[in-house]
Amino acid sequence: MIDELRKIGLSDLEARCYLVLHEDPKISGYEVAKKVSVSRTNVYAALRSLTEKGICRVIESEPVLYDAVPIEQLVRLLKSEFEQTTRVLQEQLSAVPKTAPSFYNWQGDKAIETVIRRLVANADKSIVVDIWSEDVHWVEEPLLEAEKRGVAVTLISIGECATSLKNVLIHKRSEEWSAVRARKFSLLCDAHSALLGSFGKGLKPTVLETDHPSLIELLQNTFYHDLIMEQIERDFGKELGEKYGKDYEAIIHPYKEYL
Repeated sequence: MIDELRKIGLSDLEARCYLVLHEDPKISGYEVAKKVSVSRTNVYAALRSLTEKGICRVIESEPVLYDAVPIEQLVRLLKSEFEQTTRVLQEQLSAVPKTAPSFYNWQGDKAIETVIRRLVANADKSIVVDIWSEDVHWVEEPLLEAEKRGVAVTLISIGECATSLKNVLIHKRSEEWSAVRARKFSLLCDAHSALLGSFGKGLKPTVLETDHPSLIELLQNTFYHDLIMEQIERDFGKELGEKYGKDYEAIIHPYKEYL
């Protein structure tokens, strides 16, 4: 029986003390020590441990008496604790472990077309694309398919473009944009996965696929900024031009030498 009690976490001495109390309840620690033939100091330590584990009960008297928790109650307690522990383990360890954010590099027309279609096809709720009008053909067809299945698609076009997409924001280009060599673009799906890349004459098309939360948040904030500025310029365009100059030159100029 000692071995069985040790299997539930009792030490050898704790198991011997429990059996003594089970056979002869409501006795003092001194009497327990005599029956197990161990020093009172060690027996009292074992009795304190049994009490803390809820296996032994104390009767406040003079002297203090000890009583074993009935084995039926102890077994039910152990079963309940075991079931709770196994339930927690199953819940925690069955969950898919979180993986570190990743970055994947794609190069060449075919690879980029494929990754655009894959991310767009897997979007369930929303897609936001920020792209130059010259490059809308890269994304227009898969975006139209996404719209048909109910995904909220927003296209932000840098420069005027002709498209059948429903929700399009047009960003006018300043004269300086004509000198830009790399035409950047981004695609954000369900605020979870994203593509960032660039197109341009003489450049090999390259995009970066990522689910890194910092870049996802950056693209979200850029989108919110675009929405806000679109509405503000629509409502107060004349006043903004008079106060800050064309293309907000009065605000931007002091920083141009640094950026």
